[in-house]
Amino acid sequence: MKHCVLTVAGSDSGGNAGIQADLRMFHAYKLHGCTVFTALTAQNPNEVRAIHDVPADFVAAQLDAVLDVYSIRALKTGMLFSAPVIQTVANRLKGRPGIAKVIDPVMVATSGARLLKPDAVTVLKNELLPLATLVTPNIPEAELLAKTAISDRASLRDAAKRIFDEFGCAVLLKGGHALGDLALGEDTLYDGKGFRSFILPPIQNPVSTHGTGCSLSAALAAELALGRDLDAAVDGAKKAVHSAIKNSHLVGHNCGVLGFSG
Repeated sequence: MKHCVLTVAGSDSGGNAGIQADLRMFHAYKLHGCTVFTALTAQNPNEVRAIHDVPADFVAAQLDAVLDVYSIRALKTGMLFSAPVIQTVANRLKGRPGIAKVIDPVMVATSGARLLKPDAVTVLKNELLPLATLVTPNIPEAELLAKTAISDRASLRDAAKRIFDEFGCAVLLKGGHALGDLALGEDTLYDGKGFRSFILPPIQNPVSTHGTGCSLSAALAAELALGRDLDAAVDGAKKAVHSAIKNSHLVGHNCGVLGFSG
């Protein structure tokens, strides 16, 4: 039987990020990908022009249709958009410990823009994160979850530990936001037992990096679906995304896309 992996996220009409990027990554791992759409977006690598949210009851119907039939080994969540959708996802995932859950807490964009309302953040923290196998915040998101500023390696590790202690899930804190002496692309994993840093050489002037966060969480879910432990999963997922950035290519005027193999 072929392994199945699920993405619960928003769409990207340009195919660079969101569910479209997740499916491309699942295909690279030769896994069958199932989908639950939480929002539809009109976007390209330069801007998001419109967002159409999917009603929570339809999100529930999608989840039920998939989970009732498919043998889901692992899943990832991305853009969940609203408190009712987050609550619905959490309700459907409770009681399913056999599914590895990678939660990408899409709360703050790289630009610093807040992507979730305060009530949605509360539901995310109270209902969904405690179910996670692994949570993958960027630095601004980790600062919100840990309620502390991050300025160097020591404060980054402190934030990761705080998140683990509060929510009981392993943390992969993405250091791509270049903090002082932190190398670009250095990510830190904390699983309650110790820290491990993952560093790959920076890629000079890549054609595209749009969708790397989505692709990383998708690769992590794929690795876990294949039975890898957390260290091996992070190592493999980082290499998969690094390769996708290295092989990114133009698909339009000043418009690039990550290059997936598989």
